[in-house]
Amino acid sequence: MAASKIPDWITAELFEDVLKANVEGFSKVKSFKADMGSAAGENYATIMLRIGIEVELQDGKTRSVSYMVKLPHQLDVCKEMMKHTNIFEIERTVYTEVVAEMEELYKAAAVEVSFGAKIYDLKNAKSEYLALEDLCIRGFKNANRLEGLDQAHTERVLRKLAQWHAATALRVATKGQYPEIVLRGFFKEEIKALMNEMMNAMGQVFLKCCATYEGNEAYIDKVKALKPVVIDEVFKLGEVDPTDFNVLSHGDFWSNNIMFQYDEFGKIKEVFLVDYQGSKYGSVAQDLLNFLISSTKLEDKLSKFDYYIKVYHDNLAMHLRILKYPKPLPSLRDIHKVLLKNGLFGFFVATGVMATVLVDPTESACFENFIGDSPEGVDFQMQMYNNPRYRKHIQVILPWLLNRGALDID
Repeated sequence: MAASKIPDWITAELFEDVLKANVEGFSKVKSFKADMGSAAGENYATIMLRIGIEVELQDGKTRSVSYMVKLPHQLDVCKEMMKHTNIFEIERTVYTEVVAEMEELYKAAAVEVSFGAKIYDLKNAKSEYLALEDLCIRGFKNANRLEGLDQAHTERVLRKLAQWHAATALRVATKGQYPEIVLRGFFKEEIKALMNEMMNAMGQVFLKCCATYEGNEAYIDKVKALKPVVIDEVFKLGEVDPTDFNVLSHGDFWSNNIMFQYDEFGKIKEVFLVDYQGSKYGSVAQDLLNFLISSTKLEDKLSKFDYYIKVYHDNLAMHLRILKYPKPLPSLRDIHKVLLKNGLFGFFVATGVMATVLVDPTESACFENFIGDSPEGVDFQMQMYNNPRYRKHIQVILPWLLNRGALDID
């Protein structure tokens, strides 16, 4: 099954130019291997391949190099989405223009900040693709999504997110808006009907499980009322409020899109971000709610929520000052206000991203089952919403969202 997902045009020849340009003393390719680059349940939206190449150098020595290649699924629903939102073009724009420019802004302020992998061009590729540096070679890896991030990891991630947000706010304040392609993320009218369809199927399963959660009497009626309108309401939140502090958000900010590099003592040395296809201009609330609700440890998720927002704000303010941001800095209270205003997005994350983060690795964890209403799809969604790990998280999060007014439809 896995091998059949690797197209036959992925060959050594495709990488010749990249190797010549990036491997010093390159002579020829000795061996070439393409494997699936992520296990089931670790990546839904695209197919990831890991390309391993043994290279012979001009002095006769050999060297191993590795790249990651991202390809589109060939499913009808994915093709339909791709028609309306070219995630490959979006992500390429973020890598080549947005990230490069942000790193330059920091360099100009005499601060070294890197956000992620190098990107490469493959001439003669036969479909949409992204070719990237394999960060694993430099020791980067994901944290365990099932356990969630502890305080040390969370604080480092929030620092990186604040650096990202600060640079994008400066860019818009000094140079004007980003190109249209990176501004809307998944908030596109053209795919709203498709998203409604997806959420409808998943919403049925979630409601069924929700009725069995401990203490659901307090919120089940509000959850039922939200079901038919949740996408419309989330789309309303996607509209930019010019009175907020706005940034270009990452847009899909959860633990598997964050990679950590450690020193020999196991301390975090660097944090890189991956998967930029969801970037969107608007409030900082989307990235913060996405990350803190989906990816932190259960014990910290709510007890340290306000503390984590302060960590983020301290870093944001510091980096806006470093970059000489010309406008008034957002206050900590401003950040809390937009989080309350966008509270419903927290529900959207808790019933979507968080469920995929906490489900056990399983072969049935694939895009078709995640959104489908086939018996296999329903079965997988039951696993998502009914497993003991998810139940533990959602049973504390739903009352918290209720108490913040996040389940109310205005």
